[in-house]
Amino acid sequence: MIRAFQYCHGEASEIAPDGGIGCEGGLIWYHLNGRADLALEWLEARSDVPVIARAALKARETRPRSDIIGNGAIINLRGPGETPEDDPDSLVSLRIWAEAGRVISLGFHDPAAVDPVVGYFLNGKILDPGDLVTAFARVVTATLDPQISELGDELDQIELHVEQEQPRSTRRKVNAVRAKAIGFRRFVTPQRDALDRLADMDVGWLDTADRSHLRDAGDRFARMAEELESIRERAAIVHDELTDMRAELVDARALMLSIVALIFLPLTFITGLLGMNVKGIPYAEEPWAFWGVVGVCFALGMIVLIYFIAAHWIRSGNDG
Repeated sequence: MIRAFQYCHGEASEIAPDGGIGCEGGLIWYHLNGRADLALEWLEARSDVPVIARAALKARETRPRSDIIGNGAIINLRGPGETPEDDPDSLVSLRIWAEAGRVISLGFHDPAAVDPVVGYFLNGKILDPGDLVTAFARVVTATLDPQISELGDELDQIELHVEQEQPRSTRRKVNAVRAKAIGFRRFVTPQRDALDRLADMDVGWLDTADRSHLRDAGDRFARMAEELESIRERAAIVHDELTDMRAELVDARALMLSIVALIFLPLTFITGLLGMNVKGIPYAEEPWAFWGVVGVCFALGMIVLIYFIAAHWIRSGNDG
């Protein structure tokens, strides 16, 4: 529901939500589960947090952003969640209110970055709000980057074997990759802009090292955005290629059916003409008449088949 952590006098520890002592130069971090009513009530009772900041922390629909509000900053980041099968978006939101000496973060789902950052905090690697925000940006980047690389690798494998697989199943794979890329890109591009704005903010709790790390994370998000755009375009090309392959397959089958129909068309005419139940059919009483008709039909069929081969409608066995 509410987890609280404190860094004070060189020591980091997890504390009760109401147990912080707020020492000089220290840091208190509260992480709230937005699905818990008590956590939202606790946040609403924080009168020392600006109303706009409290509303931004509780907002259901968010996009990556970073804005100064009073003496602090509201920061929205997006990253992979702990339970992607239950998350409505490909990347879940983490809302952060940061000011000197205190950080409040909130997530309605479970961001995968929280536990690693908690580990950094308890190991004494996070000393101020700038370190905490930077740690979140770096962990989100490190977690998301391999997933985007896997999307590119998956598309590479599809491209290598696109002619060997069934177009229908391959199209489903391509559509899945393309949908993931679009879902990621929806948040990756604005997150790059949010980190760049954050790195340029005039706040005292961001030092030179923090700004450098934030710019580095922004650059990595820019590279990921470019990779996602490349994946989206490549997926569109593969999809078009699969569509062309399917059209060629349909055309080939339609051509084969047409050839078979044209071969049997004169034969059907002859058999239909000789099959009429009327008097006067030539050679009707001759013992060789049946085999004679069969021979004529076979000869006509071979003549039509040879014509189609000569006209390159179909390939002969020697053409491969």
